[in-house]
Amino acid sequence: MDSYIDIHSHILPQIDDGAENFEMSMKMLHIAKENGICGIILTPHNKPMHHNASPGTIQNLIKKLEMELLHSKVEIQLYAGNEIYYRSDILEMLEEGKACTMAGSSYVLMEFGPMDDFEHIRRGLYKVLSGGYRPIIAHIERYRNICAKEERVEELIEMGCYVQVNAGSIMGQYGLGTKNFAKRLLRERQVHFVATDAHDADKRKPDIGSCVRYISRKYGDAFARALVYENPVHVIKNEYI
Repeated sequence: MDSYIDIHSHILPQIDDGAENFEMSMKMLHIAKENGICGIILTPHNKPMHHNASPGTIQNLIKKLEMELLHSKVEIQLYAGNEIYYRSDILEMLEEGKACTMAGSSYVLMEFGPMDDFEHIRRGLYKVLSGGYRPIIAHIERYRNICAKEERVEELIEMGCYVQVNAGSIMGQYGLGTKNFAKRLLRERQVHFVATDAHDADKRKPDIGSCVRYISRKYGDAFARALVYENPVHVIKNEYI
């Protein structure tokens, strides 16, 4: 397997803590292509009390990157999205078109604070589910109060949520505890997506190839393919996983 789709990235320039400029965005896209990534959902942060890029701004930046990719003869399909930090008016934001779902689908990439109470997280996810959306929990391995009890991830999945883990977490980039938790989720098949969460072209670059090879060796090619290609395709096509 040598084609992947990255559902979590911060490649768009100058609108969050990701790419600092257009040049860095293009460098990141070239790195992504070298890693076998054929499609990317671009998910800039959307946070309360921040000046967030509008969906229109996101689409315009994507068009500029697409033109440069065409000029460079680099074939990567780009899609609009957001990593939305949960707040009480999230449904109003989505319904009013103030934030992007994933590639225009009913899937929503959701972020919480690393120390948020589990009940706060669960209630927030339930609210989004009740609005007819399908929440994807961004980098679930970062939330201490989810990691505290093994059965909590299963509970969220049974509610109808989906789980995304960062490739860097699996490969030990964020410490041994995070690595072990991410690998436990993989063993128990409690992960639906592995993504880069790329922010730059150096320490947090869009490098996923080595992680996919590890998952293939350890857990099988079919599971690896589901995490980095088949499930992302379902998101883009707005299909159930």
